[in-house]
Amino acid sequence: MSIDQIKHILVVGSGAMGSQIAMVCALAGYRVTVQDVAEESLQKAQESLQGHMKNRVAKGRLTQQQVDDAFARLSFTTELEKAAVDADFAIEAIIEKLDAKRDLFAKLDKMAPSHAILATNSSTIVSSKIADATSRPDRVCNMHFFNPALVMQLVEVVRNPQTSQETVDTTVELAKRIGKLPITLNKEISGFVANRILGALMDEAVNLYEQGIASFEDIDLACTKALNHPIGPFALMDLTGIDVNYYVRMQRMQETGNPNDGPKPSVKQKFEKGELGRKTGKGWYDYSKK
Repeated sequence: MSIDQIKHILVVGSGAMGSQIAMVCALAGYRVTVQDVAEESLQKAQESLQGHMKNRVAKGRLTQQQVDDAFARLSFTTELEKAAVDADFAIEAIIEKLDAKRDLFAKLDKMAPSHAILATNSSTIVSSKIADATSRPDRVCNMHFFNPALVMQLVEVVRNPQTSQETVDTTVELAKRIGKLPITLNKEISGFVANRILGALMDEAVNLYEQGIASFEDIDLACTKALNHPIGPFALMDLTGIDVNYYVRMQRMQETGNPNDGPKPSVKQKFEKGELGRKTGKGWYDYSKK
């Protein structure tokens, strides 16, 4: 399938990532449908996007007309089949659990047109673990956006051994047309490029904290003021979700069989207490008073 055949993009999952990916595509001129099983999640996504767009208009980054046009191209639904029936490109942005993704891709394979590309936004689950749930493994790949998707420029396009060159080329070109900077990974590896590098940094940051070397606040300060990072590793975990870190590490441990690849004790404790970061009002930092 060529890039010019893409008219309708389906985004499955209306969390922070899914909703912002959808808006990025709508702002670029594409007709976009966001699907989620939870009506409440879809409502929250719309409200969140309205807030983001209002801020961008206020700062002069977008005109009100651009925002109105984007929302006119954007629709929300709980009905997967209705959303998928004429989708040319689908981007999955649901929970980081392999079984859930395989089940979704099997459904999309039956519902979406035969030419449609099915991409996963997963940062850790490679598409070869999902592709065989479909009859079109050549049209399955990873298209990994970074959080927040409205801001971050990079997109990692990762091919699996059966992904066709046409699928890679189309996905790379789509990333460019929605204003992103794509890089291509020619081989699968858990975590891809950016998150493997980030993971090494995050592991060391948590190790220093758990050893009592320094507080998480001071470790974040070292990263922002000495290394010139825009955000520290603990604040970043709060932004992306401590549950995401937990599930990613669980997935990697399952892949390698190495307990050391699992969630760090302090991260596991936060996860079990439901302190997942900004979305719950508390993670490493307390956001309830902000």
